[in-house]
Amino acid sequence: MKTIPSPNKKFIRHIIKHYLKYDKENPFIFISAMLAFLGIAVGVLVLMIAMGIMNGTQKEFSKKLFVMNYPLTILPLAENSVNDTLVNSLSKKFPNLQFSPYYTTQVITKNDGAVQGSLLYGVDAKKEAKINHVFKDANSTGTSKFRVVMGEGLSYEMNARVGDKVTLYFSEQQAIGFGTMPLQKRFVVDGVFKSGLKAYDKAIMYTTLEAFEKLLKRKHGAYDGLHIYTKNPLEEIDAIKKVLPEMVVIEGWWQQNGNFFSAMKMEKKALFLVLLLIILVASLNIISSLLMTVMSRRREIALMRTLGATKAEISAIFFRLGLVIGSAGIVAGTLLGGLGIWVLKTFDLISMPEDVYGTTKLPVDLTLGDFSFILIGTSFIILLSSLYPAKKASQTDPLAVLRNE
Repeated sequence: MKTIPSPNKKFIRHIIKHYLKYDKENPFIFISAMLAFLGIAVGVLVLMIAMGIMNGTQKEFSKKLFVMNYPLTILPLAENSVNDTLVNSLSKKFPNLQFSPYYTTQVITKNDGAVQGSLLYGVDAKKEAKINHVFKDANSTGTSKFRVVMGEGLSYEMNARVGDKVTLYFSEQQAIGFGTMPLQKRFVVDGVFKSGLKAYDKAIMYTTLEAFEKLLKRKHGAYDGLHIYTKNPLEEIDAIKKVLPEMVVIEGWWQQNGNFFSAMKMEKKALFLVLLLIILVASLNIISSLLMTVMSRRREIALMRTLGATKAEISAIFFRLGLVIGSAGIVAGTLLGGLGIWVLKTFDLISMPEDVYGTTKLPVDLTLGDFSFILIGTSFIILLSSLYPAKKASQTDPLAVLRNE
């Protein structure tokens, strides 16, 4: 049985080094190869920075939303279904979690001629401080049941500082003479918090459970919901769901903002595919460079074939030549991308409006998963780009070439 000889690796490496050198007679081949190298490098650089910015922005929004939306929230489907009995039961079954029951209602805040609609929460100050560091940092130390902790944006619009009083108007009616008017009450500003997102700082206020029970006649021990803090909400939600009664539901912070994060993920995927086109265009330069090399080296290829070089060796030369150009571009792009990410993280080159993005510094965080996708996608394109020129080179007919030459 005839055995097929293995390719001569030393011979292949020698020819590849020869073809990588600058050729005075065919300078455009070298220029095309350099353009392919630079295109791959720039494509990897742009992909790394773009994916890092997208991922960093998503994490920054997640961190901000995580603070004000709470990891997990239990909501009632029937009146009085979220009560002290449920809270005590969950506290015993999940001692590692922190719980904060709450009341909630919409109010109109008025002070010094300014009017603003707000969302008012009634909470236990000690329990809320354990799960909400923004509330804790507001330094709520008052003893009056009619006190509020408001966001910095709302405090500014109402011109209300700590110690001032604001009037809250509720949707409930109170009897005045022979008529009624909206229930109103003066509250003392006991603290001001700053979450980092002005949309929350202008719309949310906290008061005591006792204020809701006194003004709105809420039943003591029966709540509008229950906030839960855990470091692993995705893992805990199923375990909690199994022990909950029928008339309550549990939601994670990612479910409350599901459309927002789904849109960000879709945008990230679309951006990745669009930027991958940069590498695809650069790969065309690899194809054109290799094809020009094949056409200009037809006599050399024919000579190598007549001296004993096999089709597999000729194919391997041009296939590996494409891989060398592409791999060098990937390495250069990775180094430049890493340098670019370090510069963006270290130096405040790009400033951002804090009221829109929640931070003034451009967030950049390239994950290992995103980096792996970049390398895999780029390598796949380079492999495909090297196949066709290698096949064309191996199909060169030495007799036809030498006859014409």
